[in-house]
Amino acid sequence: MTAGQQQTVFVTGASSGFGAAIARRFAADGALVIATARRTEPLATLAREFGPNILPLALDVRDRTAVEQAVAGLPTPFSHVDVLVNNAGLARGLQPAQRADPDHWQQMLDTNCAGLLHCTRAVLPGMVARGRGHLINLGSTAGSYPYPGANVYGATKAFVHQFSLNLRSDLHGTGVRVTCIEPGMSGGTEFSTVRFDGDEATARAVYADMQPLTADNIAAAVHWAVSQPAHVNINTIELMPVAQSFAPFQIHRTPTRGGPGEVVGSGTGGAVPPAHPSAARLPGRQHRQPPESEDLPASPH
Repeated sequence: MTAGQQQTVFVTGASSGFGAAIARRFAADGALVIATARRTEPLATLAREFGPNILPLALDVRDRTAVEQAVAGLPTPFSHVDVLVNNAGLARGLQPAQRADPDHWQQMLDTNCAGLLHCTRAVLPGMVARGRGHLINLGSTAGSYPYPGANVYGATKAFVHQFSLNLRSDLHGTGVRVTCIEPGMSGGTEFSTVRFDGDEATARAVYADMQPLTADNIAAAVHWAVSQPAHVNINTIELMPVAQSFAPFQIHRTPTRGGPGEVVGSGTGGAVPPAHPSAARLPGRQHRQPPESEDLPASPH
């Protein structure tokens, strides 16, 4: 894009959370924004807020035909997409693989992987033909760092990361940029509510007594990556709240008996024990003040 030229930004999952914040950030900056989601009322709210700069579009990214028709039918002046933000995605459940719901797995695969592919394939040829464009894919730290219960969700985000790198290779010399944004714990969205089937109390407990990232933080990262000069490609942005960091690997220990009254091999082997009973099942450490409750669910990102 040349300086001062108005951008057209296509945002999936724009009805709430990251997507709504990203749509607002670009619209406030003067961009034309195609705001897509399955739920139409939040999109109508965006359109009322920003007027003709927002094109609300009901779309289920899992439906390849619908995505292809939507992109092909974009009206002027929205028809030439400069930035695609593949934000639509979700996590369902936090059970170990042997107890997880296969329907939850399929929903994550259909949305987080197939949906992203459908939108990318529909928009990409136009970008290549124009010699410019930017693909922004929303990944997660869960794609790099495993935690209990993240089985398929983490795998879908690992796919997003690797697909983004492979796109960079495919698009070499085309002028099209690719960035993967990989947030850690992020609050103020519907992510955990969806993951825990509408259980608001459990969803709130994930972020108890700590400051997570916000949707506006993610929108700022996306906007910054897109705002770099055309010769600069930001490959990956990984960001976490200061309260979230890394923890030791889990170790399963089987006690072995020594002499009378003595148990050998059941301790920590000199390692510092977890600060909290639930720490061994959390994906990294979260600094909380005051300490979290015993039944705190694992963090979602």
